[in-house]
Amino acid sequence: MKLSTPDPEDLGILLVRALDGFKDGLHVHLADAGFPDIGNHYGVIFRALTERPFSLAEIAARLGITPQGALKSVAEMVERGYVERRDDAEDQRVRRLYLTDRGKAALRAARQYHSRVERDFTRRFGASAVESTRALLGALAGSSTPTL
Repeated sequence: MKLSTPDPEDLGILLVRALDGFKDGLHVHLADAGFPDIGNHYGVIFRALTERPFSLAEIAARLGITPQGALKSVAEMVERGYVERRDDAEDQRVRRLYLTDRGKAALRAARQYHSRVERDFTRRFGASAVESTRALLGALAGSSTPTL
């Protein structure tokens, strides 16, 4: 069975290329802002920790991975000064994760980039196109399985 070469305008390829471009730009922006060591799962962890302190198991559940898998990212974040561990006041068996000042600053820098990209898209394509894109991406992100 011969597989055909994917069409460069294939929606899946365009989505991946768009995400890769966004992430590349974000990492350049963060490096320029003094955060050159941001890892792949850090953004989800940063955002979760703005809601409340989480345990490692809760972060793993949020990422959809095992606690052992989450440990690697969390340990890097602690080592790099973005997150700190503290004992839970009510359950001494649990350690909670908190954003440090450095973590909060990195999150602010990431949010600045997100805002800049959205302003640029709005200027280039119009507010209606950006809102339509947001609605479409939100629907795609909320769908657990694609319709075939």
